[in-house]
Amino acid sequence: MTDTMVAVSGFAVMLALMAARMPIGLAMLVVGGAGYAWLGGWAVFLNYIKATPYHNFANYTLSVIPLFILMGALAEKSGLSTALFRAASALVGHFRGGLAMALIGACAAFGAICGSSVATTATFGRAALPEFQRYRYDPGFAAGTVAVGGTLGILIPPSVILVVYGISTEQNIAKLFMAALIPGLMAAAFYCAAIAWLVRRRPEIGAALPRASASETARAVRAAWPALLVAALVVGGIYGGVFAPTEAAAVGVIAMLTVAVGVGGMRWGGLKAALLQTAETTGMIFLILLGADVFNAFLALSQLPTAAAEWVTSAAWPPYLVIAILLGFYIVLGTIMDALAMILLTLPVFFPIVQALDLGLAPDEAAIWFGILVLIVVGVGLTAPPIGLNVFVVSAIARDVGLPKIYRAVLPFIGADLVRLGLVFAFPALALATVRLLT
Repeated sequence: MTDTMVAVSGFAVMLALMAARMPIGLAMLVVGGAGYAWLGGWAVFLNYIKATPYHNFANYTLSVIPLFILMGALAEKSGLSTALFRAASALVGHFRGGLAMALIGACAAFGAICGSSVATTATFGRAALPEFQRYRYDPGFAAGTVAVGGTLGILIPPSVILVVYGISTEQNIAKLFMAALIPGLMAAAFYCAAIAWLVRRRPEIGAALPRASASETARAVRAAWPALLVAALVVGGIYGGVFAPTEAAAVGVIAMLTVAVGVGGMRWGGLKAALLQTAETTGMIFLILLGADVFNAFLALSQLPTAAAEWVTSAAWPPYLVIAILLGFYIVLGTIMDALAMILLTLPVFFPIVQALDLGLAPDEAAIWFGILVLIVVGVGLTAPPIGLNVFVVSAIARDVGLPKIYRAVLPFIGADLVRLGLVFAFPALALATVRLLT
């Protein structure tokens, strides 16, 4: 059996283990370790495993992941995320479908604090679904809006997915955050447009709320401004070059903790819950990172990524057609796999292919643009059937709403995502304009 066939067989075995419900990180670790030992010998593998993972996890940049997760957890446990939703509701809730639009706006603001789609979905599922029920919104429409709003947790920078992409491909994380700004804001705008279109066709699914008085609006905005100030501090500091993403995350945690205790009324119980939630989420992510690191070393030893890149370049296909094929593959794979695992699994094969293409862009710009395209299709995978993770999170909160109903509700939003993907694909400047302007 050739080395390439060993790698392909490894993919098949790993997917079979995932289908058998083995944890994703463990499946990659087991198959990657066995494949590495098969190709290089157990002595070589043990020499690798005793040093390389430690060296990778001692990477200072990786500390940005638990810090951004902790910042979002502090905002949630202190009630500041709920304050964001109430402020947005006071501003636009009196429009038909306004409560759904308010949720999208609150998710976008929270995404600038959190960086995790699952955390954003769970947070606003608990905060917003009772309000949707109170004002007699259609249950499927309400749950679907929460599911797609949760994707803004990774689409609006800072984003854990972009951090992992930047580390894996050795790209500048601050530039990736800059590039994600316009596509992320486009996502929020397109979702609001989809809501407006839906409630125009079916007015009964999203009734207008009573208009809030000036004093009620002012009170709601006052309660939300500390969270918005922290988000502006973190994102503005990164974009302005005041500090790197890791330092920004540390500053954000300190600022959010100060605000949470001083304004949000957080006490020891809430802080303990936030730390525990951060530890659990970080542990899950780092297990996937470890498994992916070993599996990627196995792929590199098999020379599969190099062979795939050489095969694509020798086929002489148009470069943008190759990108379109890769994105199509990502969309299909994203409907059945965890987003983080999917990216870590495919980048060792796909990224050398992208680097070998003549896209008319500088190599670093091509890498950043491709990262934003991947981020968009990851967002699609989080809500698309049959295994949209955000849909499952919402379903666990809204137990009286069936999965089929939620999936039907998210389809118009997926259509909006595909339009946005097409625009960023056709016009790379939508992702690169901010990078070029600020660097």
